[in-house]
Amino acid sequence: MNKQPAMETRVFRVMACVCLLVLMALGAGFYRVISLKIDTPQELISIAIPRNSTITEIATRGSLLDRRGRILAGSRVGYKLFADPEGIKDLEELAFELGEKLQIPPADIERKIRQSSSRRYVVIVDLLEQWQVDLIRESSYKNVGLEARLVRSYPHGNSVASLVGLVGDEHTGLAGLEHSLNNSLDGTTGTIVRLRDSDKDTLWVDPNNYIPKNNGENIQLTIDVVIQEIATSHLQAEVLRCNAGGGRVVVLDPKTGGILAMADILNPRENWTQEVSDPSRDIDPRLGRNRCLTDPYEPGSTFKPFVWSFATELGKATEDEILPTPSGSPHRTTFGRMIRDAHYYGPSTWQKVLIKSMNSGMAIIAERITYEEMRSGITGFGFGSPTYIGLAGETSGIMTSGKNWSPYTQTSVAMGHEIAVTLLQMAQGFCAFARDGSLPQLRLIAQKEPSVPIVKQAITPEIALITRNIMAKVMTEGTGRKSQSDLYDLFGKSGTAQLPRADGKGYFEDRYTASFVAGAPLLDPAVVVVCVIDDPDKKIAHYGGEVAGPVVRDIINDTLEYLGIAPTKLQVATE
Repeated sequence: MNKQPAMETRVFRVMACVCLLVLMALGAGFYRVISLKIDTPQELISIAIPRNSTITEIATRGSLLDRRGRILAGSRVGYKLFADPEGIKDLEELAFELGEKLQIPPADIERKIRQSSSRRYVVIVDLLEQWQVDLIRESSYKNVGLEARLVRSYPHGNSVASLVGLVGDEHTGLAGLEHSLNNSLDGTTGTIVRLRDSDKDTLWVDPNNYIPKNNGENIQLTIDVVIQEIATSHLQAEVLRCNAGGGRVVVLDPKTGGILAMADILNPRENWTQEVSDPSRDIDPRLGRNRCLTDPYEPGSTFKPFVWSFATELGKATEDEILPTPSGSPHRTTFGRMIRDAHYYGPSTWQKVLIKSMNSGMAIIAERITYEEMRSGITGFGFGSPTYIGLAGETSGIMTSGKNWSPYTQTSVAMGHEIAVTLLQMAQGFCAFARDGSLPQLRLIAQKEPSVPIVKQAITPEIALITRNIMAKVMTEGTGRKSQSDLYDLFGKSGTAQLPRADGKGYFEDRYTASFVAGAPLLDPAVVVVCVIDDPDKKIAHYGGEVAGPVVRDIINDTLEYLGIAPTKLQVATE
């Protein structure tokens, strides 16, 4: 009868002991958790990993494309190879294995890691080739890893260097269009926050912690790579032929204001003083200033068509008016200045003054124009103001202030002296003759809208056409004869200006700036080209018509043929 209660008592005691043991185990476990939280051992800290990790999604920088979609500057994701020296047990063995796999001298790898052994991050190779990336991914090196980085490439080399510019290590534009368009080209990095297990495998990605990357915008330019290479090659050849200090060219579509090409070359020469220099270009050609918009030059006789046209529109002279230009000695102005011509033709028409580039005739008409009319006419063609093309560093040229304007200035400017302009200003101003007298807004960014913003109306359409036709005679009867094309009817003007001394003490007697500006075809102009050859060697050639003129002609010929515009002249058979 007493056996049942005794049994129950024993069961109860066993259960109590088990419960006590479980409670003691739980208590010990809880105590251990608390102790680890309060005083975590260093060994555990060293192997502990965060539950969450962040992955960065690199956004690519937008591409710069030419007018036909060819890449001028583009980005891709590349990889660098890095190591953590702290966890490397056998450096020599690692260096040997990596060197053998990647075809890199093991000694170079070992040296880089040893020199930075105190750091946790050492770059071994700044940019791997794709086959090297694949080999590293197939390997299982614990202390070696890959890091994504952006790579900016410029497929067309230095032909568009100063125009396109350059990016820095952080892919931020430093110069040229890379700098001016940086906000549009630059992308926004994305991030993914993920929950990982002890093997670093992803367990969960919270959609709320995902920020997608935003790649930069691709921008299409008005520049044409083929025309750019045409302009660069012809310019380079002439700079070398005449041993010049440099040269510049702008090729422009006058109908749209789009810049088709812009080239700038320097040619350092030994034992020459006052050479054009660009220290930034010595560091990298893409960091150099773009002299087509930064460095004004004295235009010389290429400036005469502008003064001729607005003087004619003002009624100061008619095309056929005969002016008292001298027959054999310099012309003397009303204030006693002596004006010399390269050749003396005697009394000549106002039209002939432009064709033969007669300084005396320009001075005679300049004295009929008021100072205000002269300055207004010049600024009406855009001189004295930047073109606002959107590139950093553009200057306004140099023009004497109104308070310092004098009779000497008046007659000098009429001949293209005592004034300095940029190539972009000259190209934009010359568009008035290729159009209806209006100036288009110059641009480098292609636009889909057919409308072309007009900056201002410089002269009437009638005067623009008259001036254009007279400049066609410059090519056949005047200073442009050596620059005639066998394919197209050109209209243009040459210029040969003495090189100013850097110290401001006048001009060199035997050093010049040779320039030429022209458009074609005559009846329906599709292109305007301006070329300046800096300080050509006088022993070889120095006149604008024989130095810069042929460059302009050849660029026009090749460009119009490339654009598919049929020749307007019948070619003469040479056989």
